[in-house]
Amino acid sequence: MTAKLRLALVQMNIEAGNPDANFAKMIERLEAAAALEPKPELIVLPEMWNTGYALEQIQSLADPDGERTKKLLSAFCKRHEVSVLAGSIAQRRGDAVTNTVHIFDRSGEVIGEYSKIHLFQLMNEHLHLQAGDTPGTFSIGEIPAAVMICYDIRFPELARSLALGGAKILFVPAEWPHPRLHHWRTLLQARAIENQMFVVSCNTVGDSGGTSFFGHSMVIDPWGEVLAEAGENETILTAEIDLALADEVRGRIPVFADRRPNLYN
Repeated sequence: MTAKLRLALVQMNIEAGNPDANFAKMIERLEAAAALEPKPELIVLPEMWNTGYALEQIQSLADPDGERTKKLLSAFCKRHEVSVLAGSIAQRRGDAVTNTVHIFDRSGEVIGEYSKIHLFQLMNEHLHLQAGDTPGTFSIGEIPAAVMICYDIRFPELARSLALGGAKILFVPAEWPHPRLHHWRTLLQARAIENQMFVVSCNTVGDSGGTSFFGHSMVIDPWGEVLAEAGENETILTAEIDLALADEVRGRIPVFADRRPNLYN
């Protein structure tokens, strides 16, 4: 895989509490994305697409060990020779349910996994989910990448640590609701500018579990310029990015070299 990367972001409406309907829609949308010309190399899904925020039922709805997700996505990736950052799912291991991302390469292998570190108290995540404790880093071919989930973007320390670790692209699956569109756009652009990395964010749309989601999935370059942005309807947003731009920006404005971390604590 070259430094250029063709992306497809699946912005979809999620039916809270109905995994069967969501899995069916997910597969239909993935097939549509894989059929695009030019064909994407990486497809991105939104947050908690299997269950939505049906947290009161999450123990019974969550995918045990992610097995249903892994089986379907692995077969899909292998069949279409495409990579998928599978948004995040409610995943159950024992008595614990996590909000977890799986990343699949084009051969169907799981090449990365991340469970949401910061749980959003306003939607009672902390009452029903277990927080992760490991940052989400992986590679797309030879491209160092990272993933955060939704509320995580309000924590610049996490994004900066991922950038210091070498990540040139940050993926953000989300269920970010009305009315905080200004926060969504501003925070995503800030994470891109301050860390001189691409930010690829995939949000949901529609009404789910009594909450309204506004979409506006985005692809942002390391200057903070919005390369592509969706509206508020279901869609597949596409973009092609050149990861070499991250190195160029970091070379022109040496933010990392000019840091003085001994003064920050």
